[in-house]
Amino acid sequence: MIREIVLYGDPVLRQKGARVESVTPEIRQLAEDMIETMIHAHGVGLAAQQVGEAIQLAVVDVSHDPECVSFLRVNGEEAAIEDISPLVFINPEVKGGRDTETDTEGCLSFPDLRADITRPEAIRAKLETLDGDTLEIETDGLLARAIQHEVDHLFGKLFIDRMSRAKKLSLKRVLREMQQEWEYQNARS
Repeated sequence: MIREIVLYGDPVLRQKGARVESVTPEIRQLAEDMIETMIHAHGVGLAAQQVGEAIQLAVVDVSHDPECVSFLRVNGEEAAIEDISPLVFINPEVKGGRDTETDTEGCLSFPDLRADITRPEAIRAKLETLDGDTLEIETDGLLARAIQHEVDHLFGKLFIDRMSRAKKLSLKRVLREMQQEWEYQNARS
């Protein structure tokens, strides 16, 4: 089922997600819905907060572009993006490398807003799956960026928080208008 994507202004986007302690049929259904919603919205990732659920669950799929990483290791073994896609994970732990890169990012909760964001170029992530396995992923490129972006969501951090001060200042009016639009829409509900 395609779910409505929560837009900037909704307080759930700032909530730290609760750990997923047990994978229930409802959690599995939510994950399936999130994959369907992400694909329908032409996204590469979606966090539970973006569909109104403040839990540590996210989905990522960059398999449309298998060349978007220069390396991918899963539990110490070389892997292909297709082997882990779509990636559904809970309760993540992510460590970034020292080297950073700046690239353009967007977010499904901020329609039509894109900005240059600096993040660690490569990551090491420990991700739990819905089947109770733990994946230790080492990667770079778009996959690393997408995982970091979604993990930020799970802890109430938004990509606008990572913008340069100058860029954020230049978007102040746009962000205020987005906030006011959300407030107006919800006052009518």
